[in-house]
Amino acid sequence: MLRFKNLGSGSTGNATLIEARGIRPRRLLVDCGLSVRQLSSRLAQAALEEAAIDAIFITHEHSDHIGCTRQIAQKHRIPVWMSRGSYEAWGSPDLDGLLHIAADGQAIDLGELQITPFTVPHDAREPLQLTCSDGQSKLGVLTDLGHATAHVLSHLLGCNALLLECNHDPELLEQSSYPQFLKQRVGGPYGHLSNTAAAAISQAISHAKLNHVVAAHLSQRNNRPDLALQALAGSELALWGGPELLVAHPATGTRWIEVCA
Repeated sequence: MLRFKNLGSGSTGNATLIEARGIRPRRLLVDCGLSVRQLSSRLAQAALEEAAIDAIFITHEHSDHIGCTRQIAQKHRIPVWMSRGSYEAWGSPDLDGLLHIAADGQAIDLGELQITPFTVPHDAREPLQLTCSDGQSKLGVLTDLGHATAHVLSHLLGCNALLLECNHDPELLEQSSYPQFLKQRVGGPYGHLSNTAAAAISQAISHAKLNHVVAAHLSQRNNRPDLALQALAGSELALWGGPELLVAHPATGTRWIEVCA
């Protein structure tokens, strides 16, 4: 059985725990953009310790995704997967043999859990997002990208759950106090997804067994949970009743969510 729990999502830090339960449960932490204290506290709320993590996958080098990766990995000897570009942009720190290079379309086998990274358009060196499967159900993780290419959508087909960036409402972004260059960066093709863009992605990959869509990485200045949910609920997902729609809180994330086919 596959399940996931977001531990926090937004510009203050991102981390998502994914667990495949079987003969030997496997736990993957996608991004580690928290302090050591924050990570330990939020894992404790999930009834887990840092040492229970089997692997860390870093989507890109921005600080709200890297966080305490090096400290946690070296303390508990946890392997770290990321693209070569992300590693070099991070400054190529010495990870004492724990580094594994991830690449577009190259599957990673963690036993009970299989991961498939894929490239996305974002203003980072070599950003990757990913899908995860236990062989029966499929979870898509898609945050930090400016738009969805055909390549991105092809990897998300057949997902039973989706953690999906809903970064900003275009009107709120335009009316915000951000300088113009930052508005253009956030709303541009290599920035972040708007609510309407996220809803279009949900609709493009929708099928009757897409059971959960979690709105993630909401801007605290340029978005609101109700606007994100309204955009997602307004898509054609509702043709068969639609998936459960949730919002990942920047500090508390989500509850455990089971991914069922």
